[in-house]
Amino acid sequence: MAVTAAMVKELREMTGAGMMDCKKALAATDGDMDKAVEFLREKGLAGAAKKAGRIAAEGIVVTALTDDAKKAVVVEVNAETDFVAKNEKFQNYAADVAAQALVTTAADIDTFMGETWTKDTTMTVKEALSSQISIIGENMNIRRFEQVAEDNGFVASYIHAGGKIGVLVDVETDVVNDAVKEMAKNVAMQAAALKPQFTSRDEVSAEYIAKEEEILTAAAKNEKPDADDKIINGMVKGRIKKELKEICLLDQVYVKAEDGKQSVEQYVKEVAKENGANIKIKKFVRFETGEGLEKKEENFAEEVAKQMGM
Repeated sequence: MAVTAAMVKELREMTGAGMMDCKKALAATDGDMDKAVEFLREKGLAGAAKKAGRIAAEGIVVTALTDDAKKAVVVEVNAETDFVAKNEKFQNYAADVAAQALVTTAADIDTFMGETWTKDTTMTVKEALSSQISIIGENMNIRRFEQVAEDNGFVASYIHAGGKIGVLVDVETDVVNDAVKEMAKNVAMQAAALKPQFTSRDEVSAEYIAKEEEILTAAAKNEKPDADDKIINGMVKGRIKKELKEICLLDQVYVKAEDGKQSVEQYVKEVAKENGANIKIKKFVRFETGEGLEKKEENFAEEVAKQMGM
């Protein structure tokens, strides 16, 4: 039986499922509306679309590593509320997403969503997400993932506050022992706590520096309108240097420094020397849950009333 637009529209109104999901369900059931509804329910797709308009700004950041720690991934999976983010089913699902993201060859999130879901090969990752939305009852989103690989060393992982922040650190080293692993974890904790933007000054573009110099020069001239260019330039250089120490991980003051002055780079070198190792922190990746997303504030009683049609 040919599937018509009217049939797809009717099924969408009955289930709230997506247009393409409805079309696929009708095709699979030879146009039988009741069976199509069952098909969508079995796939966990019925009702998912109705929740898709809500803002999912809470959630969890999860990491996964290979047994040899040569490769790792960090993933952010969002939900609407912190209550659901702490739910065991949600956390197990996020761990499953991370496990698949660890081995995926997808270069972006859209390609990843179209992959076959390894936990149930009858569904794609996107369809499995829709199924979880129907089960858990909130809008959810696999927002982003990033892989890090290091053949000449290892990748360190750190999760802060139960998944609010996740960090991966790429460590190139010819010695891997407990002391070096502890150093890597400390560096990851530093990145989680102090939120650097770059690993080192080498990553800071000339355009970024030029823009900062422009802004800081204007600010300095407003502070000291009678100062000559030499004084203004000195003020700007000093402020740029201070800013770089704040935004570059290796330039930051190490949070556990006993003298309160030792930089992260100096700490890494100290550990390398003590262990006869050549160590380089090549990069880090830091994900914070809901970063840049709007959080929806809503009265709980109103939300319940809406769901009950009151």
